[in-house]
Amino acid sequence: MSVYTFRSSRPDQWVSPRPTRDPARGRAIHGPLRPMQQPGLLERLLALR
Repeated sequence: MSVYTFRSSRPDQWVSPRPTRDPARGRAIHGPLRPMQQPGLLERLLALR
């Protein structure tokens, strides 16, 4: 049997799950949601959205 034990300075993720975030706070930090694909030139000119 080993004499050494492993001790971490912070608990595991499953013990302390990440708190939920307010959507308004996320928008303030990262800006509004943007589509993954940027609109093309014709789509921007004609505003086909």
